[in-house]
Amino acid sequence: MNYDAALDQAISRLHDEGRYRTFIDIERTKGQYPHAVWTRPDGGKQNITVWCGNDYLGMGQNPVVLDAMHEALDAVGSGSGGTRNISGTTIYHNLLEAELADLHGKEAALVFSSAYIANDATLSTLPKLFPGLIIYSDALNHASMIEGIKRNGGAKRIFRHNDVAHLRELLEADDPAAPKLIAFESIYSMDGDFGPIAELCDLADEFGALTYLDEVHAVGMYGPRGGGVSERDKVAHRIDIINGTLGKAYGVFGGYIAGSARMCDAIRSYAPGFIFTTSLPPAVAAGAAASIRFLKSEQGQKLRETHQLNARILKMRLKSLGMPIIDHGSHIVPVHVGHPVHCKALSDMLLRDYGIYVQPINFPTVPRGTERLRFTPSPVHDPKQIDHLVRAMDALWSHCALNRSELSA
Repeated sequence: MNYDAALDQAISRLHDEGRYRTFIDIERTKGQYPHAVWTRPDGGKQNITVWCGNDYLGMGQNPVVLDAMHEALDAVGSGSGGTRNISGTTIYHNLLEAELADLHGKEAALVFSSAYIANDATLSTLPKLFPGLIIYSDALNHASMIEGIKRNGGAKRIFRHNDVAHLRELLEADDPAAPKLIAFESIYSMDGDFGPIAELCDLADEFGALTYLDEVHAVGMYGPRGGGVSERDKVAHRIDIINGTLGKAYGVFGGYIAGSARMCDAIRSYAPGFIFTTSLPPAVAAGAAASIRFLKSEQGQKLRETHQLNARILKMRLKSLGMPIIDHGSHIVPVHVGHPVHCKALSDMLLRDYGIYVQPINFPTVPRGTERLRFTPSPVHDPKQIDHLVRAMDALWSHCALNRSELSA
């Protein structure tokens, strides 16, 4: 086989479909986010504003986080030195897991190298702990959840997105005695819609199922202390396993699960994705713990309020121009384009001509025909930057002769 030719063919398909992914080389400057400097393909430098980052609250620049990381780095050095069970557990890891358990009102938490790994490792391990387990998964669950469920070797059922009635049908069709788990998200990141957490918990109670909730796009940003949508809606106590990230609202790196001490101990003891992975650097764990503590405070609540306000302002202004906004009331602002080439062209023109960086979202992240630009306003985007974005979108939408209002809600 000509391996090079096969690789070239695979990459060419992506180019032909208009969904080849291009990395944008940006340099953030401490204290100036969302400003950054883009290194253009010609080597030149251009000042830009980042509008697609997942550092939702700007905590990656917060002095409280940076000071904690510097202190830990100066105290113990860079790496952790091993896996959690072989020299890689430090006071910083223990403090971080204690902060996370407290955040979600759980007995324990377990930190992984990413939320992707936390989902994959946990969901692929659960059938080992509960033989015959059936996992019921929302159709729009994140790729990491899908991968973990696929790899676990157990039975799975896919229910239509947020369709509680369909889930009930699936539950009723299975053996009442079989162990069950319902896996879903609090906020689905591509459309920004909310999962019906309380209703899913009601079904779990009725059918004796465990609940698994991905709060990745909600932790830090919802609830009085940043515990996510489940905290905001006062249903966190009904969730058996909560998954979250330290790399979005908390501005650092890593992922975790939170649950009962017994559940976390079992995952810790059986999940290869935890057992055989080097633990987070102590400085990262220290920064994450500091970020969580800060966002639990009144200052954190003020950031959340400003964040939601800026998201509402941006959606209102884009809607007033007839833009096809997908608006489910969350902080995520998707603008439907519907074609991969048009989506990439809009992204390129916004970056090149207006200094606005928003990455095109194409298949397989979203279904074909639903390609979009996904804006993530933050508390550190000011009114001038919002105005500049809105004016740029207005000009380019007309220039590209795209239809307006087809999805506005």
